[in-house]
Amino acid sequence: MCVITLNKNNIELRNLSIGYGKHLVVENLNAKIFGGELTCLVGANGVGKSTLLRTLAGFQPSLAGNVHYPRHCDLDSQSSHRKFAGNELARIIGVVLTEKIAATNLSVDDLVGLGRSPYTNFWGQLTDEDRKIVHESLQQIGITELANRPVQTLSDGECQKVIIAKVLAQQTPVIFLDEPTAFLDYPSKAEIMNLLRKLSHETGKAIFLSSHDLELVCKTADTLWILDKEKGLITGSPEELVRNGCLKQIFNY
Repeated sequence: MCVITLNKNNIELRNLSIGYGKHLVVENLNAKIFGGELTCLVGANGVGKSTLLRTLAGFQPSLAGNVHYPRHCDLDSQSSHRKFAGNELARIIGVVLTEKIAATNLSVDDLVGLGRSPYTNFWGQLTDEDRKIVHESLQQIGITELANRPVQTLSDGECQKVIIAKVLAQQTPVIFLDEPTAFLDYPSKAEIMNLLRKLSHETGKAIFLSSHDLELVCKTADTLWILDKEKGLITGSPEELVRNGCLKQIFNY
């Protein structure tokens, strides 16, 4: 049954099966990611978290079923990001990967400006409006003082804030993050997670991330997704999943 909600940035998984080639990892996933919420995906190593995230982001096709995105855009088992015209998918989905920034000889302002690439001309030239959006993105993350800093001089925590500012400048209704706190110390992890929760609530964006840090996501997530080989996909608020025993049964939490 289709549930109609007021937020237009919802994402719906419909009988989604994921895997590589003919190798099935998980099948028949049905769930929603809601705009205006921080949704966190957890599960044991090798259960398929990265495969699910890559499928949702359009980096690989699903084996069956489909994913319905905002703006009447669907990815199904016959689709991949290559089939979308121009920068259509890049205007819907922003992605932050685990890898550290490899860019050198770029200022923070320049790097965040790359988030405008789905909207710029062939030469990647930024208009005054693009530069305004870049500045507003830096403001939202609270790092305007870093604008002229070379990227290679930043700490890991500062780098991650810059990458989040870059994806904000992309102005997508959906943001996916793969282990966004992987290289950070605990205070920086907590700061990034609280920042993402705040952004989802203030902007109405659907923000979805994978994490190994169960304790931290239980403190910050609006909705938790547990991917389990035996039980499939279990969803609910952290409070609900503690109360019904799911977290204890799967993670002894």
